[in-house]
Amino acid sequence: MKSSVKTDSGKRPWRERFFAEARPRTEAQRRHLFVLAAVLAVVGLAGFLLLLFDVTNHTGLSVVDRPVQRTIEHFRSPGLTGFMIFLAIIFGPIAMPIVVAITVVLWFLIGKHGWRPLLLAAAMITGVVLAETIAHLVGRPRPPLGQMLFGPDHTASFPSGHVLGVANYMLTGGYLVVSRIGNRKVSILIYAIAVVFLLTMAFNRVYLGYHWPTDTLAAVSLALLELGVVIAIDTWRTVETPQHRSTAETRGAESEPSAGATTGSATNPAS
Repeated sequence: MKSSVKTDSGKRPWRERFFAEARPRTEAQRRHLFVLAAVLAVVGLAGFLLLLFDVTNHTGLSVVDRPVQRTIEHFRSPGLTGFMIFLAIIFGPIAMPIVVAITVVLWFLIGKHGWRPLLLAAAMITGVVLAETIAHLVGRPRPPLGQMLFGPDHTASFPSGHVLGVANYMLTGGYLVVSRIGNRKVSILIYAIAVVFLLTMAFNRVYLGYHWPTDTLAAVSLALLELGVVIAIDTWRTVETPQHRSTAETRGAESEPSAGATTGSATNPAS
């Protein structure tokens, strides 16, 4: 009997295309991934809550915001300002969604699975929702308008949406690439690039006068929290160990009717 789903051809079922990307690992490796996810999520959440407390109570790290900002202002120059404005546009609220959309579409078309680009898109959308919601609830004022080098911005400051967007794109996207290539040198290079981009954008937002340093730290904390959640979901959904495979095979065998029962039900006449 011919199967209704053709898997021998180049076309894969919709469910497999989007949700099946098995990664063989040992039980120890699977546990390590969950531990890493938990550590990142806890560190990110704790860091964000600490910064939120400091900002709302005008204590702790928030007291060094102005001194750090004044120090960074000493680096201002026409050439550097032009470069920083260029980066702000590329990773801003208009261009960044286009960059993400192109990345997701190309990844989906070129890659073997749609699971990872969907995870990246979900992380980016979640970051936007978090940034907008928290900024509205906290309502922290931005630095004075006179310090802004690329036009006035009257929206709330905490956390930095620019930094959160770049952090999610680079850290989550970096993990989704590194977790599949298995090359240590390439992995280190990808993460190094991600960290450089992240530090540059954090410096950018303070340099241009649109955020306090703690705004950028809060954004990084949220990005770590999101990264931990993504790693946990990705591990739960894609990592297969010998134990999981044997369990799945056992359940599949138990769910299939025996050949004798099938034949008997087909040949017995109706009463």
